[in-house]
Amino acid sequence: MTAEVPAQTYERAAVQRRTIAVTMSSVIPTTMAMGSAFAASAVLAEEITGSATLATLAAGSMSIGSMAAAVPLSRRMARLGRRRGLVAGWWIGAAGAMTAVLSAVFSLYPLVVLGMIGVGAGQATNLAARYAVADNAPEDRLARAIGLLVWASTFGAATGPAIALGPVADFAGFVGLPELAGPYVLSTAMFLTGLTITHTWLRPDPLEVVGTIGSEAPRPASPVTVIRRIAAVPAARLALLAMLVGQLVMVGIMTATPLHMTSGDQDLAVIGQVISLHIVGMYAFSPIVGWLVDRLGTHTVVTLGGLILFVGAELAGHTDPEHSAGLFSGLTLIGIGWSCGLIAGSTLLTNAFPVHQRVEVQGGADFVMITGGAVGGMSSGALVELLGFQSLSHYSGIAALMLVAAAAGAWLTARLSRPRQLA
Repeated sequence: MTAEVPAQTYERAAVQRRTIAVTMSSVIPTTMAMGSAFAASAVLAEEITGSATLATLAAGSMSIGSMAAAVPLSRRMARLGRRRGLVAGWWIGAAGAMTAVLSAVFSLYPLVVLGMIGVGAGQATNLAARYAVADNAPEDRLARAIGLLVWASTFGAATGPAIALGPVADFAGFVGLPELAGPYVLSTAMFLTGLTITHTWLRPDPLEVVGTIGSEAPRPASPVTVIRRIAAVPAARLALLAMLVGQLVMVGIMTATPLHMTSGDQDLAVIGQVISLHIVGMYAFSPIVGWLVDRLGTHTVVTLGGLILFVGAELAGHTDPEHSAGLFSGLTLIGIGWSCGLIAGSTLLTNAFPVHQRVEVQGGADFVMITGGAVGGMSSGALVELLGFQSLSHYSGIAALMLVAAAAGAWLTARLSRPRQLA
């Protein structure tokens, strides 16, 4: 009997190593696909319509696609497994990118919007991929597994826009295509690369190993039921709040920062550098964040993430539009705070439910998180016009402090509810 346990443990560990390797290999190209498509979207839409408003609407359509895909994607995964869910989501992303190629060729604005909605489904799929590496992770290394996958996104996020709007656009013009078709051709190819890797090598399916798919798989719950499940569990509520606040603060300030810097006549290259450092903050420190979650606990890192978001928001908000040092440091800190909330929140959410309920709960939480980011991004311009960039950042910082208070309260409640050890 004792000889069987190490064999089973080794098999589970081998599956986990394979899952991490395959999923990381898939996420790198699919993140590049999203970055390429998003970088070209507003430029292409404005070139077709001449309207800045329609251009930002086209770029924002990616969030709409992510919102629409999050719950159906999780239901498919719960029923058929991670592999088939990821492949389906990235197929939709590839179809959306190909639709955007046609929009560039024929100068049709509706196809830009439709294409970016499809790319948004690919974005929701990338978010869902972080849970695939958590399915078979040991409890004491769960956050590190999620952090490692988030970290893999650094490569695609950092290189995608630069390659798409540089050499790929030039090559598209060289072969007779519109230059702005190039980024979407690259996006299509990268989505297809990611889904091919997953379809071929993500075997066995992580959910098959834990026994939640197959003939005994439970009937999918309705979205309302899923949200009620999250609301009924205190740990899940905190997890959702951590992901939601981080996404809201991050997207809202990131979207408004170029507008703030442009009002100070700052160079476009400097604006791009600020956003690039922000993206580095979001992804590059994820393995460290995951290690901290496993060592210090989810509540501690959620609290830390809220404090970092607050400091970053205030630094950015107190920087004049003519200066950039405070924006460099503030946006980088906001990226790190977002990473803390995403990884700690994802870990806390996963541990809050039994295995057979996790997939749909994860999809419901992602839907709320993505919706919060979409609201933050689409409303940030109006808030800057109405209240100013400093007020937007300040109120974002207050939201982060509310997260700190919630995490501290949850930690204290958990401590007080533990039975005291008898001497």
